[in-house]
Amino acid sequence: MAKSAIRYICTSCGAVSLKYSGKCFACQSWGTLEESAIEEPLAGKTSTDNVLPASETLQHPENSVSQQRISTGIGELDRVLGGGLMPASAILIGGEPGIGKSTLMLQLARHTSPLNILYVSGEESPSQIRDRAKRLSIISNDLKLVPEVNLEKIIGVIERDQPDIVIIDSIQTLYSGEYKSSAGTITQIRECTSELIRSAKSRNFILLVIGHITKTGSLAGPKTLEHMVDTVLQFEGEGYQWYRMIRSVKNRFGPTNEIGVFRMDEKGLEEVKNPSEFFISGRSTGVPGNSVLAAIEGSRAVLVEVQALVSKTNYPMPQRISSGVDLKRITIILAVLEKRLGIPTWGQDVFIKVAGGLKLVEPASDLAVAAAVASGVSNTALSPGMVCAGEIGLSGELRAISDGERRIREAAHLGFDTIILPEANTRELKTSIRKLPVTVTGCNSLQEALNHMHL
Repeated sequence: MAKSAIRYICTSCGAVSLKYSGKCFACQSWGTLEESAIEEPLAGKTSTDNVLPASETLQHPENSVSQQRISTGIGELDRVLGGGLMPASAILIGGEPGIGKSTLMLQLARHTSPLNILYVSGEESPSQIRDRAKRLSIISNDLKLVPEVNLEKIIGVIERDQPDIVIIDSIQTLYSGEYKSSAGTITQIRECTSELIRSAKSRNFILLVIGHITKTGSLAGPKTLEHMVDTVLQFEGEGYQWYRMIRSVKNRFGPTNEIGVFRMDEKGLEEVKNPSEFFISGRSTGVPGNSVLAAIEGSRAVLVEVQALVSKTNYPMPQRISSGVDLKRITIILAVLEKRLGIPTWGQDVFIKVAGGLKLVEPASDLAVAAAVASGVSNTALSPGMVCAGEIGLSGELRAISDGERRIREAAHLGFDTIILPEANTRELKTSIRKLPVTVTGCNSLQEALNHMHL
């Protein structure tokens, strides 16, 4: 009989502890250790009858099957996936409730016909899903709905129907009868996902798993869940906004950090072909505290508006609030402005926001944030035809960034007349770039860049 042992797994970093404590020893997070029962395998010999020797495998490359991607019919989703769905792959989709995860999965049925799709729903009844499909004008004879949460029964349906795509909505509702814990616990989430992935690899179907997120915005469940799947897609944006963004956090078959932009309406998620126009649409020119960043998201350049509001604080400790930019990075930028350039930020509340709900992760956003703050402090508006990008060092220098020419092309495409970049990115520009109707200015320091901005 298999033995069982109790382990405590951190839901934040996945660290395993033999005893419970209030704080995780690895990531120092409080209250994140959850009990997990782990069964030890039965002792015995492992069969190797089906294992081919390495020499035989290498001598017969013609036996390997070439993996062809399957288009979802949704251009923005294909871009994020790296060109489409890969057979026998496992994809994890995370996001807030109501942001559009189930809607996007249903829309796959419209474009992937005649592939057979098995939709396993543990949260909604078939009538509720049918009502949503009717509202989205989705009619498909290749989509089968299964309201089930028992893993063994789901595997039985997969073996019987042999689907091409399996959608699990959501993994937190599934449970296996082999474990005593309830659905949603770390053990159930990990083991159910592991069994589904094994089934997908052996039966060559595409597995799409919907997962919930925590209050901090990360995927709920053990951290090892993200390592088990091939691709992790994260929905960004607020549920009350019209626009949604999907970011590839992990992708074994394509680029990471790629984003797809969608607009939510009564017909479902609609693709936004030019994200730059969306992110800078409706911006107010001539207002102090606003700057435009030429960012790189995945494989394309995107222009984004960065807004800063600087006002005298009424508290002993000034507030630093950010939406879309890492707060620690903002603290460093403010310290550089104060120490190296003498721009007073202490005693001022600083609020930073990236318009459109985009989250900026690349260091090239430093210059746009610094320009917005300096504009807010001096109460001087930036030129409406100016964009910028650059990483700021602790001594106030501007460091080289990636894909400078792609940023220049996007700025020229949208009609901007000036772009400020680190000087290292302007040394060897192609002739085709120099002919674009945009003035490229290279700067060695943050002070030089702000001087060009007349701040």
